[in-house]
Amino acid sequence: MNYTDRVLLLAILLLPPCFAQAVDISAQVGAQSRLFTQDGQWQNSIAAETELYWEDSTQTNSFALTLAGRYDNLDNQRSYVDVQEALWLHVAADWEFRAGIGKVFWGVTESNHLVDIINQTNLAESIDGEHKLGQAMLHGTLVRDWGVLDAFVLPGFRERIFAGKNGRLQGPVLIDKHSALFESAAQQNHVDYALRYSHTINAFDVGVSWFNGTNREPQILPVEGTTDTGRPYYDQMQQFGLDVQATLGDWLLKLETISRQDSVTDFAAVTTGFEYTVTGVFNSVADMGLLLEYSRDSRNDEATTLLQNDLFFGMRLAFNDMQGTEILFGYVQDLAHQASAMGFIEGSRRLGEAWTLTLDVRTFAGREPNELLYSLRQDDYVAISLDYYF
Repeated sequence: MNYTDRVLLLAILLLPPCFAQAVDISAQVGAQSRLFTQDGQWQNSIAAETELYWEDSTQTNSFALTLAGRYDNLDNQRSYVDVQEALWLHVAADWEFRAGIGKVFWGVTESNHLVDIINQTNLAESIDGEHKLGQAMLHGTLVRDWGVLDAFVLPGFRERIFAGKNGRLQGPVLIDKHSALFESAAQQNHVDYALRYSHTINAFDVGVSWFNGTNREPQILPVEGTTDTGRPYYDQMQQFGLDVQATLGDWLLKLETISRQDSVTDFAAVTTGFEYTVTGVFNSVADMGLLLEYSRDSRNDEATTLLQNDLFFGMRLAFNDMQGTEILFGYVQDLAHQASAMGFIEGSRRLGEAWTLTLDVRTFAGREPNELLYSLRQDDYVAISLDYYF
């Protein structure tokens, strides 16, 4: 029984108690079209997500189930069904306990999520790394005056999803998902552990984290006899993380930093910067946020991420209208390779009470073959999504 089969079975086993009382059910369906502007290729897909929520009369026990899926006409790796959440929660006076499948986000920065380590990334869904897969977990939370302590036991590992043979934004090589290697003899059945302490001290929100287990970010090894195919290697790693955000009036000062030890190397990375909000910009009700962040990875050109020595500039506009219109402009410049850069536009707006229109524009530039962005230089695209909520 593979990971997907196990989590689906767990979701089914957890469902019966929920239907003993009324549940809240919501869903969304949508369609997306991506046009790759340099060669005119279209990538079309349909997606759906349904959410179920139940809570008992004492409000001490609840269950949440979220199923999500997509069918893509171009990339079979982008066609999937995933249990994003199937989580039972028990709440007491000063502690909480969760069991099932869930998603956990750590971090404060906009351009680079260094400390976010619990859930695996679905890169076929989007290159920004913000689309995650559900993770089986036991999660205990202790709430005290001196802070919040979260402890995780994470049974089972999920492999990263990359673009498939016919997909776009593949990267330097095509990833053969069927030939993955693991450092641990337990492979996908390895049990990982994590801790996080968080606390608010005056204007500062501070988080300190530790993770020990299978690396979510695989090394890509060459496949013997080929030059354009790689296989993922998931080693064991230990990571210490720190995230800090200071709220000082209209300023948000942000920091994420990690120290990681794995079988390949020991390295450190940091992302730091600020967001400054101008309210009532141009004598309107709109707010404008100005963002600046710097990312540095001690592995330099050996880094497996796009942000190893990069500067991010961003502008966020919140129109504060009835349609909830928001738009984010971003630009990332590689400081070590001046010809390497990428830009994006993300926007959304409600249409009526049940529809949402989303825009995603991405452009990539790279001149040197050894740069990670070089392989994406022909993959500039414009994507439009239309979703219906009910």
